[in-house]
Amino acid sequence: MHYLVHFENPHHHYVSIDFSIPNVNQDTIIIHLPSWRPGRYEIGNFAKNIQKWAAYDEKGIPLTHQKLTKDSWKVQCKGAKAIVIKYNYYAAELNAGSTYLDEHQLYMNPVNCLLYVNERMNEECLLELKVPYNYKVATGMKKLSEKAADSHILLTLKASDYHDLADSPLIASDTLQHNQFILDGIEFNIWLQGECKPNWGKIICDFFIFINEHFVMMKEFPVQEYHFLFQLTPYAYYHGVEHLTSTAIVLGPGNEFVNKDWYDEFLGISSHELFHTWNIKTIRPIEMMPYDYSRENYSRLGFVAEGVTTYYGDLLLYRSGVFSDADYFKTFNEQLQKHFDNFGRFNLSVADASFDTWLDGYNPGVPNRKVSIYTEGCLIAFMTDMQIRQQTTNKKSLDDTMRKLYTDFGKAKKGYSEKDYQQVIETVSGNDWKEFFANYVYGTESFENAINDALHYLGLS
Repeated sequence: MHYLVHFENPHHHYVSIDFSIPNVNQDTIIIHLPSWRPGRYEIGNFAKNIQKWAAYDEKGIPLTHQKLTKDSWKVQCKGAKAIVIKYNYYAAELNAGSTYLDEHQLYMNPVNCLLYVNERMNEECLLELKVPYNYKVATGMKKLSEKAADSHILLTLKASDYHDLADSPLIASDTLQHNQFILDGIEFNIWLQGECKPNWGKIICDFFIFINEHFVMMKEFPVQEYHFLFQLTPYAYYHGVEHLTSTAIVLGPGNEFVNKDWYDEFLGISSHELFHTWNIKTIRPIEMMPYDYSRENYSRLGFVAEGVTTYYGDLLLYRSGVFSDADYFKTFNEQLQKHFDNFGRFNLSVADASFDTWLDGYNPGVPNRKVSIYTEGCLIAFMTDMQIRQQTTNKKSLDDTMRKLYTDFGKAKKGYSEKDYQQVIETVSGNDWKEFFANYVYGTESFENAINDALHYLGLS
């Protein structure tokens, strides 16, 4: 599969894409665009951003096509051996999961805008990127070649299959700032796009320390190279999306590096997204193994994917010493405040709220209807961690649960079920957890006593 991405008038925000499909041997072919993106468990309807769409054979002769669904097209092949789809995509929204084009950069999440053929998703993908000659390109994809083309460069990137391609965001710009370091043989890259004056010495030091703490806990890292892709806006913003070899983070205002509260958020979201490399990108619910981009992938395990990650994102900053007691307690108090302020906790369990992200997304919705998988999941993770420690006289913890999930499911490329998660906790702790899950995961029992018990175990209130 081959993609050529280019643009002529970036201020119009339209990205042009040529999708070439070789070795066609059927009368008709169905072309798809994803309906949603992993990391955001709601329908995105990306096809609404396509303005023009046309199909041609290898000689450039137009082929008849018709739209079948909101994001699929049927092309009449007429004996063509290869097909090229030429279309454009409106890229005017900037968030951690979007595609954006202006005079200063091309920022692309391929899952938004790159087409696929369902039965050929496992084929290798080549992405040719035509950008101005002075642009740098930040991405977790493998760079194959780079050559001059007029006042542009043509950069060829490779993905092992469509899933890899869809999971590999990129930033192409002449204003990218970059730094990197090696930890345990793994290359970490930090890319900053936007006006900012970073203190690279402090950033590299803090990232090295907290990433090492992730390694101490999980013992090994799933990939050999990782990229933090930051979009730093001039206005307040906070959003991150996880990927296997990278994360895309939009944060603002970008001139706030000297502000401790802002810098702590910069560290917090980075640690959170890094932990996702294990939890959801490698340790994945069975319902999302593999992803089906055409429809909802319902799961009730959002409290693990997002909640456990929220818990460890801040906790590992604290364990590493990058966060002080006061820094960590501040973030924990924020989770407690969100929990007790939300009376939806009496009406919808966190497991059902995980399922219902597909219904009403990440909006508050109607008053007191649902809970946050991030907040409730974080507090459940804390309660689980403390109970395992109590039950094993501190010989085991939630750390052991996550390592076992990584070994038994993540590395084995097997999805885990709700039952699997509970059984792993029971194996680690040596105790029955049916009542805990019935009360706090699948029920709406008040967390208050369980949280107090967990805090008291640490000598806190």
